[in-house]
Amino acid sequence: MDEAPTRPERDVGKKAVIKALLISTWQQRLFFIIRSFIMGLLGASVTFLFILYFGSINFRVQIILGLCTFVFSLAVSRLLDVQIVRATRQIVAFLGNHRTLRDFVLNHL
Repeated sequence: MDEAPTRPERDVGKKAVIKALLISTWQQRLFFIIRSFIMGLLGASVTFLFILYFGSINFRVQIILGLCTFVFSLAVSRLLDVQIVRATRQIVAFLGNHRTLRDFVLNHL
């Protein structure tokens, strides 16, 4: 019969699980931050172009434009999902070596 794992072996296993959970959490948070940033940029650019073309905006048009802009930016960010996930993984790998930058991004954005 195999012997039960020793205390140091259990500690190594626990540390590996905690590290995997931390990386997963970082990826999810960064994924959300990046996707929100892209959606914000797309929404702002569509609104800017609309106001630039028409010169002004009233309340009703603002609500309709906001809804249309949100749907447009959500669709574009879904189309770029593979690229966003790839960029997020690269950012997590980079931030894994830069603790202060990682803490700033995750705590302030």
